[in-house]
Amino acid sequence: MPFFGSVFSEQFVSGCRELFASLEVMSDDDKIAAINAAREMLHERSPFKSEPVDCVLWVPVEEVQANDYNPNSVAPPEMKLLAHSVSEDGYTQPIVTWRNGEVYEVVDGYHRNRVGREVPEIRKRLRGYLPITVANSDRTDRGDRIAATIRHNRARGKHKIDAMSEIVVELKRRNWSDEKIGRELGMDPDEVLRLSQISGLAEMFADKSFSEAWESDSIDESDALDVTEENDECLPGDE
Repeated sequence: MPFFGSVFSEQFVSGCRELFASLEVMSDDDKIAAINAAREMLHERSPFKSEPVDCVLWVPVEEVQANDYNPNSVAPPEMKLLAHSVSEDGYTQPIVTWRNGEVYEVVDGYHRNRVGREVPEIRKRLRGYLPITVANSDRTDRGDRIAATIRHNRARGKHKIDAMSEIVVELKRRNWSDEKIGRELGMDPDEVLRLSQISGLAEMFADKSFSEAWESDSIDESDALDVTEENDECLPGDE
């Protein structure tokens, strides 16, 4: 017999058990929608409501879309192994997403997303749904989404250098400083600088201090003559 902690929690669980019995008469789609709604209500009252994994939802594959900035790559053998793992062990990790209008945009789990929608037997087993969790629903800026994806990816897989350089470029265009990029993406200053240089864009160094260049119209003709005369006085051998 599970330990519920108090008579109140036992009463709550007993009431839930009676309520959940009504799920048996629902269609699969209605059942999934009802369970999702119940999970969200429980999540709002959970001591762990600040943790995305506290609420895993099942949503139709059509409502989950890949992002356009993921620099992580998985080789075909590893992709095949991932599909085999999901086939044999099931989904042990949800796909991490952001809510983006009417769809959920993938933050982490791009390849789990592909397996669930592209492998026929797995898609059939999941009834066309994918397990997702929503991260940082209050931070929806594209820069924040990119940073979250990189943080999830940095410890595994391989980042394509050109793609990472483009991401650093975009974050700089969004007025992120080198310090903020390094902090949010887990990079040291040299790595941020190298990725900036790869882009070859002068704007990447807009926050750096350089000495002012001479301008042709900054000295008038009389100033130029004075400078020439002063230099002539200093020439050796002119006595």
